[in-house]
Amino acid sequence: MGEGSPLKNVEVSDVVFPEVAEEFFNWLVVERGRAANTVEAYRRDIAQYLLYLSDKRSSLMKAQVEDVENFLTQRLENGAAKSSLARQFSALRMLHRFMVEERFRKDDPAVMAEGVGKPAGIPKPLSEDEMTLLIGSVVGDEPRQLRDRAVLEFLYATGARVSEVCGLNLSDLDMESSLVRLFGKGSKERVVPFGSIAHGALGQWLASGRYALEPAQWRSRDDAQAVFLANRGARISRQVIFNIVREAGLRAKIDRDISPHALRHSCATHLLDHGADLRIVQEMLGHASISTTQVYTRVSQERLWQVYGASHPRARH
Repeated sequence: MGEGSPLKNVEVSDVVFPEVAEEFFNWLVVERGRAANTVEAYRRDIAQYLLYLSDKRSSLMKAQVEDVENFLTQRLENGAAKSSLARQFSALRMLHRFMVEERFRKDDPAVMAEGVGKPAGIPKPLSEDEMTLLIGSVVGDEPRQLRDRAVLEFLYATGARVSEVCGLNLSDLDMESSLVRLFGKGSKERVVPFGSIAHGALGQWLASGRYALEPAQWRSRDDAQAVFLANRGARISRQVIFNIVREAGLRAKIDRDISPHALRHSCATHLLDHGADLRIVQEMLGHASISTTQVYTRVSQERLWQVYGASHPRARH
């Protein structure tokens, strides 16, 4: 099939679905009451995913986060509409969640994947006060607390994707100039600044926390180069970062589920709120198209009207 295969016009009848997929389709009908045409749409979406995994010598039982993301990226590059990809991503998440709940797998590669949202979708950033509460919820000077605080400050300061934070190496950090080299989708490189507060949190982690989590013997040279480490000394994983953000949100009593991507949204929105140029924000986030970044201008306009409506004496009449 090849790397550039468009995965179009898949004939569902030509795809052999594994047992777990057939059980999932049956569950959709029996437990969720989905209509026949809806289940058929799920079949088509999952058939494309299965063909992609097969081409990569993988399967539903072995698929990783990168497989889910790369599949969606390939579909996007081959002309699939974002609205279609959002629906397809929803189907994949439901399938993988079903596999965990029914104990076919212990882990869920889709839950931490970065999907492709609908173009009209508006991110839900945290307010500046919420960001202060979130980061301020991590207190103490133990290695894990230093790491968690540095991760949160770095995500918010740079707008980095969670995958970029996981892959960050010591050689990518220029602490003297407060600059970091990030490698985005398609290994595209960009250089992003970070402010003094993030610099301080990173400096504390690197000087006082990181060495305490270093193992007696590194498992690999790659782990030894990682900026952020998990509790046992390996390179930090997506799951650990998701847990850091989620636990901070709970401690801060923020009444919605928060993911690392919410901090990326917040970084972009707050930059625009304070007058940053749209092109600069596009460069910081590593968006290939300015239209992707323009979503955040709608967020800022929406917040502007909220403030205006709540504050202007004649806005409520």
